[in-house]
Amino acid sequence: MSVDTPRRIVLLRHAKADWPQVSDHERPLAERGRSDAPVAGRKLAETGIGFDLALCSTAVRTRETWKLAVQELPERPRTVYEDRLYEASLGELIALLNDVPDEVSDLLVIGHNPGMHALADALAGRAEGDTATRMNRSGFPTSAFAVLAFDGSWKSVEHGVGSLVDFWTPHD
Repeated sequence: MSVDTPRRIVLLRHAKADWPQVSDHERPLAERGRSDAPVAGRKLAETGIGFDLALCSTAVRTRETWKLAVQELPERPRTVYEDRLYEASLGELIALLNDVPDEVSDLLVIGHNPGMHALADALAGRAEGDTATRMNRSGFPTSAFAVLAFDGSWKSVEHGVGSLVDFWTPHD
């Protein structure tokens, strides 16, 4: 696969989490999160993107979101549970993307805020229609996802490299 292959990154924020007396990493989904995650999965399926790889944070709420969302996809992509996604800074998220093998054209990342919003905002050098306005107005709520497109190698992912082509939230 050529390094100038068109690529897509979909950034999915985990569904709404509960606040029981557990560590932040162990927080499970709330009832609303359990109902929103499959809806997000259906909307991901409607994008028509066939994911080559899914990178999912190891936090309980992201793993539960992915377990519910992936059931709605036509095909289950290879999934890697990635410790580096939990509490990752923008620089750490970009470094993680730089490590993605070039055989991957379409990548799904299931993570947390503020990282998912910051990454979408940083990568989007351009935006189609009102996608950037909608994303920044909503603040990237739980179960939301952004779709970004770029050409090039994963090693070339940096600020402004992509185009924000879609943004979806479960509760507009």
